[in-house]
Amino acid sequence: MTQPAATPVVRRVDERHRYVIEVDGATAGFTAYRDRDDRRVFFHTEIDDAYAGQGLASTLVREALDDVRGAGKRIVPVCPYVAKFLKKHEEYADITDPVTPEVLEWLGGVLKR
Repeated sequence: MTQPAATPVVRRVDERHRYVIEVDGATAGFTAYRDRDDRRVFFHTEIDDAYAGQGLASTLVREALDDVRGAGKRIVPVCPYVAKFLKKHEEYADITDPVTPEVLEWLGGVLKR
């Protein structure tokens, strides 16, 4: 008999500017962000190949966006996965801001530091 899959755990790791998703205590992936005023700019999401196909990216992003909402912040989806997720989940439209050239320039500067 096989063991049931462990429930994934999502947590915010502020010092690394990311949310991580863990399965059985091992990090399975992350979504990275930087904060700009009241906006959380998501720029990269990654799930380890060993955990692919389990819906973990969706779980990770949903919980991260719920955390953003709970903090009273807004979302800027530079990350293609987060942008795709938001197109399917209109319940986050009220807290989503568009990606602008200004945001991209700011993010590029922040990430070069």
